[in-house]
Amino acid sequence: MTIRHLKIFIAVAETGSMSVAANRLYLTQPTVSQTIRDLEDHYQVQLFERSHKKLFITQEGKQLLNLALMTVGNFDNLELSMRRFQERMPLRVGSSLTVGTCLMSSVISDLEKSHPEMDIYSFVSNTEEIEQKLLRRELDVAVVEGIIESPELICVPIVEDSLVLVCGKTHEFYQKDTVYASELEGRRFAMREKGSGTRKLFEQYLSAHDIHIQTVWEANCPRTIMNAVIYNNVLAVISQRLVKHECMHRAVKVFRYETGEWDRHFKLVYRIQEAALSENMLSQGIRILESALGDYRTLSLPQDIPTCVFISDVGKKIAG
Repeated sequence: MTIRHLKIFIAVAETGSMSVAANRLYLTQPTVSQTIRDLEDHYQVQLFERSHKKLFITQEGKQLLNLALMTVGNFDNLELSMRRFQERMPLRVGSSLTVGTCLMSSVISDLEKSHPEMDIYSFVSNTEEIEQKLLRRELDVAVVEGIIESPELICVPIVEDSLVLVCGKTHEFYQKDTVYASELEGRRFAMREKGSGTRKLFEQYLSAHDIHIQTVWEANCPRTIMNAVIYNNVLAVISQRLVKHECMHRAVKVFRYETGEWDRHFKLVYRIQEAALSENMLSQGIRILESALGDYRTLSLPQDIPTCVFISDVGKKIAG
């Protein structure tokens, strides 16, 4: 016996008529009659008494009806639950520490409101670890600021960012409007941990300009870096997106690099295979995330926050 047999039996019991039940279920009357005969033959009981073209359910029929209603109800709940499960859109999102700190909470909040069918898992670490998790398929997609090395991953620049030099009120740079690259020589810095995209970009800059600094703080938490700047008289180079609150309260001074050498993008990163499977649910989730990130594409600080200039020594010589 099948769920279909039970549903037809319930319709006949509720309507008291083979023909009415057939109309309700969009079946022919012979089909309904045969189904009731099949049930009676299978269970070796009489389910209905027929008298003067009317149907009367028997005691055995009433017992089957109670059990059938329970069984069909459980089956319908099972079907509904599984359909809802299939309609869910799981997405495991990685983000590097800078991105996770300044951006992803807002992006994921937007997604949860606009796409409640998405089940989002978020993992935050440095760019190097995020890349490895993508390659091991422990994450589906990521947003990072650092350099991705693997040719198996696609990187889509999507959100503007820029590094800035920051100092606290007690630092001598706080009284300056201009800082030159050579003035970084020998200075005490708070730095991100190895594997950080921010650190890698800044170290490449230092190497290219033959500048040597002292790393006196090292942390994998942007908040720790900022506290060191405010309270421990050190410098740091961090994402401009991380300094809005401190700038508004004048706790730090920000120096932008004039040449744009510190400009960069946060990148959407995913495996090449996902790009080829544009119709699957995972790729749909990646496209939805990409669209949400577009709302945060541009980079700016409020106009009432003063920023100063950090320039190369070429500019210094010209100015002199």
